[in-house]
Amino acid sequence: MAEGVLHVTDASFEEAVTKSDLPVLVDFWAAWCGPCQAVAPVIEELARDYAGRAVVAKVDTDANPALPSKFGISAIPTVILFKGGKEVRRFVGVSPKAAYAEALDKVVG
Repeated sequence: MAEGVLHVTDASFEEAVTKSDLPVLVDFWAAWCGPCQAVAPVIEELARDYAGRAVVAKVDTDANPALPSKFGISAIPTVILFKGGKEVRRFVGVSPKAAYAEALDKVVG
């Protein structure tokens, strides 16, 4: 498990994301997904960069099928930024680190 990245499950999502006082960037991924593997190091960097200001989390969509269904995720990787438990930004496919950082910068205190 990468330092700073929170691994969230169907069972822990509400507590970890919906009820978080900090903005939460969630990477929905799967082990077999090549583009997901390309995004993983960026997600880990963001976890370090935003430590204490935002939570960076990952959801394995194969192990946690309820969440992709709940959020209408039809392609992975999908990265969703939540603030106050509400979705504020969604990225589908691989995006550059700068795009995620820009979205985070708009919501962190």
